[in-house]
Amino acid sequence: MNAPTPLTPTSALVNVGLDPRIFLRQLYDVAVLRALPLHNTAAHLPTPPDPAKGRTLVLGAGKAGGAMAQAVEALWPQNAPLSGLVVTRYGHTPPRPAGLPARIEVVEASHPVPDAAGLQAAERILALTQGLTADDLVLCLISGGGSALLTLPAEGISLQVKQDINRQLLASGANIAEMNCLRKHLSRIKGGRLAAACAPARVVTLTISDVPGDDPSIIASGPTVADATSCADALAILQRYAIAVPPEVEQALRSGAWETPKPGSPVFAGHTVRMIATPQQSLEAAAAAARAQGLNAYILSDEIEGESREVGKVHAALARATAKGLGPFQKPCVILSGGETTVTIKPQPTGTPKGRGGRAGEFCLGLAQALQGQSGIWALAADTDGIDGIEDNAGAQVSPDTLARSLALGHKVDEHLQRNDAYGFFEPLGDLVITGPTHTNVNDFRAMLVV
Repeated sequence: MNAPTPLTPTSALVNVGLDPRIFLRQLYDVAVLRALPLHNTAAHLPTPPDPAKGRTLVLGAGKAGGAMAQAVEALWPQNAPLSGLVVTRYGHTPPRPAGLPARIEVVEASHPVPDAAGLQAAERILALTQGLTADDLVLCLISGGGSALLTLPAEGISLQVKQDINRQLLASGANIAEMNCLRKHLSRIKGGRLAAACAPARVVTLTISDVPGDDPSIIASGPTVADATSCADALAILQRYAIAVPPEVEQALRSGAWETPKPGSPVFAGHTVRMIATPQQSLEAAAAAARAQGLNAYILSDEIEGESREVGKVHAALARATAKGLGPFQKPCVILSGGETTVTIKPQPTGTPKGRGGRAGEFCLGLAQALQGQSGIWALAADTDGIDGIEDNAGAQVSPDTLARSLALGHKVDEHLQRNDAYGFFEPLGDLVITGPTHTNVNDFRAMLVV
């Protein structure tokens, strides 16, 4: 992924004919580049243990897992023993650089709904913790997506039950903290349980944040971090979103049988968590790139949550006000934001084509609908892991002529919103953002250009 090439002065972007879409894509690339593991890992690596006494075991899960493992392999002293196992999403293992020895095994599994490969990986990871001593170091590489990839159901739950609960959660509109609270309490490895299994070894967790607030206990459901939530909290989430579960699951939560290790537990003594990349850092990198081209740049927040289409409408209101010379932002400018929005899947009449798309695409649908073709505004929204939901696109772009072009093709934004079909709306326009896996994950990236 290359750094952006010099651009024509952006105060005259439209007049000189430079495609603003190219500029917005370059900002996305800058944001992703800032979050790549190889650029962020060296300063956070611990000192290897004395090889005469202990060993270093690497365990991990997440969409950035393969790239994080390669970064450790490249940076770890070649004379220091290193081994381990990391699980990442199918297709998200980066090509191995020439001459880099493979010392950490990387396997792939399904995301966002777990599968048997993820179950097998979690079982193997837990088994590798057997026999660890106080002289050993466990280096845990954790990134977003680990909740689905590191699946090890609680006693008495089948993989099929976990899969069904995950599907219901993904369609419910629950936010990431709520989803991961429930996932922790239905697991034998998440919610601090992996750390407990590593005792008495020293544990250092390197993590890339994909959650609002950068709370390590939420990232990948915090397998090595103490959990302040409770079985009662998980039960309340089930009820709030009407998630159907077998009676034995509800009973276990009511009884507290599946409680997680809490803050202050001795299993976390001496453990360290180091945040190596965050959404805010990527937004700041994009803002700096925009300012270098003569634009004003404003970061709304890296913690924006809510229903994707509604967040799109709020962003549209800010952009429209800025275009009219109102509000706190001065054009020409770029308005940036991050966070993790949600999509509530609406039931459809029998025979209605199934909608395709993710939260970035649905944000763009809501944005385009609210902008109503406002001149001088372009936007891009994309997931920094390169995949918006389960499709092959990272997100989409919106232009002043988006609605006009879609109507010419017989596509109405309202109808696509009704069936959560962002992919079907933007694909025929050629407005999908397709990057392939980026090998990192710092959540949603949104940029609006107002000139």
